[in-house]
Amino acid sequence: QSQLVESGGGLVQPGGSLRLSCVASGFTLDGHDIKWFRQAPGKEREGVSCISDDGMNTNYANSVKGRFTISRDTAKNTVYLQMNTLKPEDTGVYYCAAFRSVSGVCVLSPLADYWGQGTQVTVSS
Repeated sequence: QSQLVESGGGLVQPGGSLRLSCVASGFTLDGHDIKWFRQAPGKEREGVSCISDDGMNTNYANSVKGRFTISRDTAKNTVYLQMNTLKPEDTGVYYCAAFRSVSGVCVLSPLADYWGQGTQVTVSS
């Protein structure tokens, strides 16, 4: 069974850091752009960051630029989202998604072939 599994969420104080992981099983992330989305209570799901299949292209939402970093480890079939200087407005369920790459440029659209189940991130004092 092909699936994505996120981990690394939790409760952190404002200004703190977390690193989320997205591991694929049953398929390889090679050839896929990987995207991170988040959804806060009562709000629509929004794109946070993405990385192209070769790791050469990345994209970030304006709200996280300079604070979040996306990376991928091909050997581990894993993508990471390093989140620094967290703010209360970063609170939400974070999802990773895999999209079969077509252009070498990742786009923060909700199109995806696989979705994870999400991991909760809560930023609060």
